[in-house]
Amino acid sequence: MVWGTALQLAVRALWRNKTRAMLTTLGVIIGVGSVIAMVSVGAGAQKRIAGQLESMGTYTLMIRSGTVTRGGVRAGAGTTTNLTAADAEAIESLPGVVAAAPSVRTTVQARYRGANWGTAAEGVSAGYLDVRNWPLDDGEFFTERHVASAANVCVVGQTVSRELFGLTNPVGETIVLGSLPCRVAGVLSLKGATAWGQDQDDTILAPLTMVQRKLLGIDYIHRIEVQTSGAEAAGRAATEIKRLLRARHRLQPGQEDDFRLYNRAELAETASENARVFAWLLGSIASVSLLVGGIGIMNIMLVSVTERTREIGIRMALGARRRDILWQFLLEAMVLSGAGGVLGVGIGLGAAVALARFSQFPVSITPWSVALAFVFAALVGIFFGLHPARKASRMRPIEALRYE
Repeated sequence: MVWGTALQLAVRALWRNKTRAMLTTLGVIIGVGSVIAMVSVGAGAQKRIAGQLESMGTYTLMIRSGTVTRGGVRAGAGTTTNLTAADAEAIESLPGVVAAAPSVRTTVQARYRGANWGTAAEGVSAGYLDVRNWPLDDGEFFTERHVASAANVCVVGQTVSRELFGLTNPVGETIVLGSLPCRVAGVLSLKGATAWGQDQDDTILAPLTMVQRKLLGIDYIHRIEVQTSGAEAAGRAATEIKRLLRARHRLQPGQEDDFRLYNRAELAETASENARVFAWLLGSIASVSLLVGGIGIMNIMLVSVTERTREIGIRMALGARRRDILWQFLLEAMVLSGAGGVLGVGIGLGAAVALARFSQFPVSITPWSVALAFVFAALVGIFFGLHPARKASRMRPIEALRYE
């Protein structure tokens, strides 16, 4: 049988029962559309998580002060005073470590003319922004000279800038942190919230020594941000950092660490894997609709074979071979699933765009999800159309001609 003729016969047979054919393809349309929309939501969630983790710093380790135990009572995290800027300098010399940025943190009431805002003030080193992958939106960051002299300069986040200055450019203005005047040297770019909802833009960065001496009156630090060269390097660096700090703090074997080390590379890998599983789970649930649509195609094709039994007998009597009959009915099933796939792609893309515009769901439409849904729809047509087609091709011409 010529393929063009076979396809023409298949389309003509379906066109005779337009309503039934449309209802049959409805399951495939819904299935393909659901797969595209759900996978787009899953991919969008994965992309958002990756962006949030990147905003925290890629392949970074965080070292925080540990706990103090006195008389069997543990005081809680952050109560030790053994972590120093010298520790950060020693860590920076380890293999695989790109940079180490020490910091301290406190809360202050920031004031500018008639406005005031309670926020976090962080004392950081000059290389802090490189470790956090956090560019400036305006102005400039303070230098090592400012850190060495404990200069009264600072850089404000977007939230602080909005609350204190409104639409006014804060660069060059002087704000008061508690009772300490401080010149604003720059404004940080928008960072957004962390994965657990903390506003990263609600902060003021100042030289480490200034916050230590003039706001807190301490000589130790609260944490160290460590940037490494990659995920594998982060794992190796964590082991070396732990060994180094235990030696520097003169901790004996069996004695508890006086610091806590967190590997954000492991967190990023776990979160990304969870997001991928979430995306595949959504796609798998939606693909059930495709299977239901395939069963609908098989049922209608079986009905069509029964209705056209005499037609099959006539074709065989006129010289049609079994494979010609098989391909005729198989092509009808493929046309149904293919048409449903095309319409489903359009509906799925429309649903994804609507979700992105009118809801809070993050949506990311990927070409591979569209192609996968369409190919899966075509395979569904072949798989569920094969049984009715084989049944039609195995009929005996004489019995088919006698069928009433």
